[in-house]
Amino acid sequence: MQRRMVAAAGLGDIHDKILAQERLTPADGLRLFESPDLLAVGYLANLVRERLNGRRAYFIYNQHINYSNICTNLCKFCAFGKDKSSDLAYEMSVAEVAAKVLERLDEPITEIHLVGGIHPDFPYSYYLDMLAAIKEARPGIHIQAFTCVEIAHLAEISGQSLEKTLTDLVAAGLGSIPGGGAEVFAPRIRKLTCEKKLSGEGWIEVAKTAHRLGIKSNATMLYGHIETLEERVEHLAMLRDAQDETGGFLTFIPLAFHPKNTELSQLSRSTGVDDLKNIAVARCFLDNFPHIKAYWVMIGPKLAQVALSFGADDIDGTVKEEIITHMAGADTDQAMTTSQLLRLIREAGRIPVERTTLYDVIREY
Repeated sequence: MQRRMVAAAGLGDIHDKILAQERLTPADGLRLFESPDLLAVGYLANLVRERLNGRRAYFIYNQHINYSNICTNLCKFCAFGKDKSSDLAYEMSVAEVAAKVLERLDEPITEIHLVGGIHPDFPYSYYLDMLAAIKEARPGIHIQAFTCVEIAHLAEISGQSLEKTLTDLVAAGLGSIPGGGAEVFAPRIRKLTCEKKLSGEGWIEVAKTAHRLGIKSNATMLYGHIETLEERVEHLAMLRDAQDETGGFLTFIPLAFHPKNTELSQLSRSTGVDDLKNIAVARCFLDNFPHIKAYWVMIGPKLAQVALSFGADDIDGTVKEEIITHMAGADTDQAMTTSQLLRLIREAGRIPVERTTLYDVIREY
């Protein structure tokens, strides 16, 4: 029955490739994006999802800290970054970051997720001291910190190579790297929306350098603004090629664009169909990525729940105060409890698994 459904959608050959575990071509990826049959695409993605991860759905008990929103890039799709002269600009001292960690010592947090803007004035030592202070406040914590864009900036202000900079960061407490800053790799998109930002090739090079040093990272794509479907596929292909080379990506996270309070505020938010399509196509195309995340902060808990049958096997975690997406008009909560996450996963017919940042299992429910 399912084979007939997929064949009726014109995707029978892709179905056969997925069953045979053959790699999809960029043309295949484009066809999946263009297909109006969301259920057929979702079915294909679920085949891959269950082959790799069974019925498991992962979550993490984590805390987000955004140390500053002062940024020199000021990308058009970003509501978070501010010029340092802005009334909305803020920055946290090392002591204030440590205090954020100390506030939640009674919670079973296993990851601190730490990102900020490209600050024009913070010295290199600030970032090393911040990592060390977090480790002092909570010695056993895993710190996932600094996007590839931030790390390239740190290498620049330190006057060192990427390798030496990353080595310094790990010595200070860095555990892994989040996936932000990738946006869409296409030069056309970066020229129109984030001209000052590190190039797509530069982002990939930072990630691969980290992987070669044994540092794991995530990857993202910001979709739903002015990119074409072809540019989405090109982005995924670049990630897949990098993963072939280094194997260091943990998970891919499609990020839905939120236009409110950005320079692209005339655009509409992504639809539920597009949100699910990006997750499903990514799961089919990124055959060398072990995990695909449905980030509930971006698409909402209800759609993240549905996404667990459209290719996603992870819904992130408790988060504990998310700022970046909410400054762009997100109407989701800023945190979720473990019980809420368990309910979402169980209602979707999946098995909840609490994980570490590196996907070691803490508890399977």
